[in-house]
Amino acid sequence: MFKLHQIKLTIIGIMISCSLFGQTAPSTFENPILPGYHPDPSICRVGDDYYLVNSTFVWFPGLPIYHSKDLVNWELIGHAIDRPDQMKFDDLPDMLGLFAPTIRYHDGTFYIINTCVGCGMNFYVTASNPAGPWSDPNWLPEADGIDPSIMWDDDGTCYYTGVVGTEQPEWKDQGVIYNQVLDLEQKKLVGERHNATYGHANNASYSEGPHLYKINGKYLLMISEGGTGIYHALTVHHSDSPFGPYTTDYINPVLSHRHLGQDYPVHAIGHGDLVQTQNGEWWCVMLGKRRLERLTTLARETFLAKVEFDEQTPVFNPGEGKVLMTQTRPNLPWTPFEKKPAKDEFEGDKLDLKWCTIRTPKKPFYTVEKGAVNLNLRKEVMDSLVNSSILVQRIEHYKFEASTKMTFKTSKDNEQAGLTVYRTNENHFNLLKDKNSLVLIKSFKGEQTEIARIPYKNKEVYFHVEGNDLNIQFSYGESMESLKPIGETQNLIVIADLQGNAMFNGPGIGMYATSNGKASKNKAIYEWFYYEGQ
Repeated sequence: MFKLHQIKLTIIGIMISCSLFGQTAPSTFENPILPGYHPDPSICRVGDDYYLVNSTFVWFPGLPIYHSKDLVNWELIGHAIDRPDQMKFDDLPDMLGLFAPTIRYHDGTFYIINTCVGCGMNFYVTASNPAGPWSDPNWLPEADGIDPSIMWDDDGTCYYTGVVGTEQPEWKDQGVIYNQVLDLEQKKLVGERHNATYGHANNASYSEGPHLYKINGKYLLMISEGGTGIYHALTVHHSDSPFGPYTTDYINPVLSHRHLGQDYPVHAIGHGDLVQTQNGEWWCVMLGKRRLERLTTLARETFLAKVEFDEQTPVFNPGEGKVLMTQTRPNLPWTPFEKKPAKDEFEGDKLDLKWCTIRTPKKPFYTVEKGAVNLNLRKEVMDSLVNSSILVQRIEHYKFEASTKMTFKTSKDNEQAGLTVYRTNENHFNLLKDKNSLVLIKSFKGEQTEIARIPYKNKEVYFHVEGNDLNIQFSYGESMESLKPIGETQNLIVIADLQGNAMFNGPGIGMYATSNGKASKNKAIYEWFYYEGQ
């Protein structure tokens, strides 16, 4: 089945290349390669195909799988967690859930190993086709800590690498990276646990995100340190044995932007994963944050950097030593995929893979039919820690526009439906239609403020929102040609990191409906949803 999938992708690539005949493949690429909410990237190569996965915390479906032929153009092909019975996110804050996955391929099978913080901890899932379906979780209750990774040695032994806190820390936020054998037949860790490193310095904080590689007969352990903020960094450690002892590299940290200062436009570089191309080049994907006026509204994104080895030391972007926003692209055939239209007209009977909800749904709450999304009003509200009737896609640009046409009528004061800009259950904007009016509501650090309310009785309404760096303006109308602003321009500090938000998850925009604590049989109908950015 997987081979058929590869053949299909190759044919599609050829067709797209033919359609682009006459266009010259670019010599450079732009970072980030996956903009918006795409943290903690992990990557693997199978032949000339590349697969990448990101953290998703309480978004569902979770753990998106991206495919690429050239490390620059990435197409979403599925999710590893896409069935409600696989994982339960009930009562979890937005900062918990699915942390830091690792994707690997071995002997015909894809593996993703991961931590669900607050919902079972460490597990792995498998698939023969990376687009899915993926297995139910294989839980590893004996595996302490977070951020697991796996690798196979030449003899077929599978090594598990994880991170735990120390019982008697010698310094603040000290952690230890450990290795142990994972027996995939018994589906559990076996043998002795071996501590590998506490980090490269005697005050290394938040040592995490480890990956173990065997390169030129030696073992290289790459980890992240410093926390996922300004002090984030990648360090490497070397050994002749998977169980150590490990020696820290002289040039550590091998990659960081911590020394570039608070005003450098890209910071928090870390949590990387190495991949070698079929042409022998080495590259690394890693997370980073772009900043506007020292604020990060798009959350942690996926970046790409060239790596060359100086003996056993990985040197990132030689001569530069930092992540570049524009650089020469990998020596791989340029393979763009056909982009989805900005206007989603909800064709067919399923939503596009880009659409997600927040927390695991206990039952279906929408249908896609006759070119529209029918969103059920339910008593659940987004302010709570349960799944409500919300559908969002990632905000990926500083400058963007979004709009939708909604049909909704109610005679009840408690029923509302409209457009949402969502970061957490406590930080979001909602532009909603109720019985007799349209209302714009801001929730910031859990405090709700009604920004504006206007009379409105027509059952059809067009909602529009325009983001411009840190500003956002909401509008409405009886047509797209008659839009009027509602409320003053708002500040996107509401969805920025550390403003009552965790640094982990990211922002989305989409549709929301609720009956605010009372049962309802009403629906809101969305004929299309438009999102485009630059």
